[in-house]
Amino acid sequence: MVEGTSLIAQAAAAGWEIEAQYVAPGTAAVPLDSQVYELAPNVIERVASTDAPQPVLAVVRQRLSALPASPSFVLVGDRVADPGNAGTIIRSAEAAGADAVVLTIGSVDHYNSKVVRSSAGSLFRMPVLSMELAELRSVGPVLLATSSHRGTAYTEVDFTAPVAIVVGNEAHGVDNDAEVDGWITIPHAGAAESLNVAMAATVIAFEVARQRRQG
Repeated sequence: MVEGTSLIAQAAAAGWEIEAQYVAPGTAAVPLDSQVYELAPNVIERVASTDAPQPVLAVVRQRLSALPASPSFVLVGDRVADPGNAGTIIRSAEAAGADAVVLTIGSVDHYNSKVVRSSAGSLFRMPVLSMELAELRSVGPVLLATSSHRGTAYTEVDFTAPVAIVVGNEAHGVDNDAEVDGWITIPHAGAAESLNVAMAATVIAFEVARQRRQG
């Protein structure tokens, strides 16, 4: 389920199939080749997932994504549970030029309505798939996991070679025995234990992008 004319239009522009649109009384649908159903008053408020829903909803057919051949930069969410974090990671991955986003088994479903909203349309343009770390590692990129307390400072790491950046679960991070090739950290001041997982992913993703622009 996709909510709002902007996200619906972005999904259609990216080639996703819009099966049907549901509109509040007196509301125009997005001009697409899809069925349009006008709902009775106050119905959309009961079926939408937000407290103050947009007046247009659409049912969009899900599709499977594949990892690009020989990926150069992958952003990985390892058992990321919060849909807002997952959506932000997908959005940041697109903005930083990543090839794909991987959410390991145990992560939130990337078709969760809040993931869709918080990705701000990036979900429709960025390959997002479910894969375990060992499977991704076999494809070729070096896996570097983030940690709040150990590893090399991210600004001291060479990100110009093929790499997959792994950020972990909000409560537990990446397991200490995870199948990764190394550890990186974001040095920070103050008493905060760590950054929010989506913010950490964004910081490192844009360091990868910066190094590759300069290189």
